[in-house]
Amino acid sequence: MEEDYIPQGYFLIVNEEDKVDEKGTVIINMKDLINSKHHPDGDRLNGCCGLDGLDGMNRVCLNGHEIGTENSDCWMPHYIAINPNMVKLI
Repeated sequence: MEEDYIPQGYFLIVNEEDKVDEKGTVIINMKDLINSKHHPDGDRLNGCCGLDGLDGMNRVCLNGHEIGTENSDCWMPHYIAINPNMVKLI
């Protein structure tokens, strides 16, 4: 697949019709994620050509707090799934 699930500059709040993640998850383009890094636990960074996100949140903020999951492996659409508990919609 290796394609962006959502265009850069947009976000999606997953609902029942979306087939990518759990309802309520906030999906963004990988290029829109700033001030973050990969999880320090290498067990969270699995995949063959990228990260498959199957082992829990694999992105952390610069202070090391878990913020979401990068899905960037070759067999899946590419996006960042932000934990909805980490987001306040205004």
